[in-house]
Amino acid sequence: MRNLLERLESRQLYEPALPLILAGLVGLASGIGVWLFKQGIVIARWIFFDQLGGALAAYGDWTVALLPVSGGLIVGLIGAFLVGHERHHGVAGIMEAVALAGGRLRYKRVPAKILAAALSIGSGASVGPEDPSVQIGSNLGSMAGQVLRLSDDRVRALVASGAAAGVAAAFNAPIAGVFFALEIILGEISVGALSSILVASVASSIFTQAVSGPQPAFHVPAYEFGSILELPFYLVLGLLAGLVSALYVRVLYLAQDVFQSWKAPRWVKPVAAGLIVGLTGIFLPQVFGVGYETLEQILANQVFSAGFLLALLAAKLLMTGISIGGGFMGGVFAPSLFLGAVLGAAFCTLANLLFPGLPLATPAFAMVGMGAVLAGAVHAPLTAILLLFEMTNDYRIILPLMFAVVISLLAAEYLQRDSVYTLGLARKGIRLERGRDVEVMQAITVREVMAQDPPTLRVTDSLTQAAAVLDRTRRHGLPVLDEKDRLVGMCTIHDLDLARSDGKTGLMVGDVCTRDLITAFPDETLGDVLRRMSTHDIGRIPVVSREDPGRLVGLLHRRDLIRAYNLALSRRTALRHRAQQVRLGALSDEQVHIAEIVVEENSACDGRRVQDISWPLDCVIATIRRGHRFLIPHGGTVLHQGDVLVVATEESARSEVERLCRSATGDARTPHSSTEMRDRVQEQ
Repeated sequence: MRNLLERLESRQLYEPALPLILAGLVGLASGIGVWLFKQGIVIARWIFFDQLGGALAAYGDWTVALLPVSGGLIVGLIGAFLVGHERHHGVAGIMEAVALAGGRLRYKRVPAKILAAALSIGSGASVGPEDPSVQIGSNLGSMAGQVLRLSDDRVRALVASGAAAGVAAAFNAPIAGVFFALEIILGEISVGALSSILVASVASSIFTQAVSGPQPAFHVPAYEFGSILELPFYLVLGLLAGLVSALYVRVLYLAQDVFQSWKAPRWVKPVAAGLIVGLTGIFLPQVFGVGYETLEQILANQVFSAGFLLALLAAKLLMTGISIGGGFMGGVFAPSLFLGAVLGAAFCTLANLLFPGLPLATPAFAMVGMGAVLAGAVHAPLTAILLLFEMTNDYRIILPLMFAVVISLLAAEYLQRDSVYTLGLARKGIRLERGRDVEVMQAITVREVMAQDPPTLRVTDSLTQAAAVLDRTRRHGLPVLDEKDRLVGMCTIHDLDLARSDGKTGLMVGDVCTRDLITAFPDETLGDVLRRMSTHDIGRIPVVSREDPGRLVGLLHRRDLIRAYNLALSRRTALRHRAQQVRLGALSDEQVHIAEIVVEENSACDGRRVQDISWPLDCVIATIRRGHRFLIPHGGTVLHQGDVLVVATEESARSEVERLCRSATGDARTPHSSTEMRDRVQEQ
């Protein structure tokens, strides 16, 4: 007993238990937060569709189109005046913060964002409630870690714990919540964080089941795996799911690009998006909101025609992209489940028409389609499999589900390398592996540094002609093409010398070239190709089309490594610059803005020391990016043209900082916004 008291007094027991206690509290708070969020959706839907919709119904059925418009106006005003600019939508922002800023999130914005999400779903926007649920849990975890001033690793663990709790509460699926946090938020199974994630997920599920019962998000039927003959159909369904997943990701980001290029006030864009969704909803009201009612009908084996289901698939895919791109707040997780269920039901309906003798059950294909499209969209196969398993509580669904999920994931990754969450990060030059920034050469693709349209040799060239070409181009080896311009080999100086030493005459390039080729694809990372070149001890490697391996598209040489390394250093510096900005944005309050400002030629800052410049009182220069270097400024630091300053400033002082950095010739460039500057940095 005395030893126990001594250990308690010395905190030997307290310290190991602290992360679990905090995780349990975060999980419980997340469960409560998600439950309140769900109640908010119910209230919002009652206000918009029952009250406002009922009042407008007297003027005609077309008035249902006005409901998303009115919701879009409110959401737009909340986004413009309470939420402000966000670098990434939903879960992608959490992933960025975990990878670059120690899990530090701007949790003060969450109430406004959750209110906007409830109004978005309640007014009919085609978005889901799961991503906001993840944001509730993750931000609660981040807030706890920041308030208690915990280490980065512990804050990351709490953020992941909150994410797991959010998914567990949203679907009443604690195991899927755990794997969501591991696969997507952390990107790896971290032993240190696993216990906290488990505790948080359990705590959230206990509360959710206490207030809502043990039933999952929606009811699913019992499943019977009839015959091995069904597996080929699940194979085709998996391929179709991969195609739909890749298309879903591209449509989402295409819609965002279209709305971002529209020079209109931010609050106007959700109104326009709501009008498009509303007009579509006149003819297909199933696109409104989350769509769980339609899912319930499909899983209950209610009969729909294949044409109707395909039309609903196309409409939901487009309306989700327009809703997210237009500024409605919500998730992309639930719409992928909807798309999968509709795809599976449509496929089974067509299959039953073509093969009436097979007992293919529409609900079974709908369930498998849900998991397959989800896995292809978010690139999280374990989460998708376990989510469907928890919702069915039936092991028999696992076999076709795993089969279709794997096929869908492979097809989706082939068609679209990045997931719905990581594409936004990749477009800013951030590629994550296991929840961390990848090594310097892994961020560069072969396409970016290869020599395009390289000089080539022909199989019919003589050795004398080949030697002349190699001498003229100053190359030690070149690709060899046949009469149909197909790549057949590589010819090097060593090959020519070897043929001459053997005393052979009258030979052509095709007789001496190396035909057992090691090739690369343009979309491969440079790190992978360099390891391949090192293993085979080769100094150059032909780059061929992935779709047509016989078509030469470029040549990668060891000399290209210098240019690649410089590009990699530039991106690494930009990423460190961005990480500092993310961290500052998380730590600053709502009145402080983080801006990137370029020092222009002949400006008041150009060539002067920081201490000699009359900066406004309400600003701090946090970091400076100068070429490939990343500087922490001090009073004696001299600023130069092209320096990129990360400045923490109040809005009233920002214009003065921009004036000091602007060209004194009057030919000043428009100050770059943070988004524009990040795009410019990545292009460099």
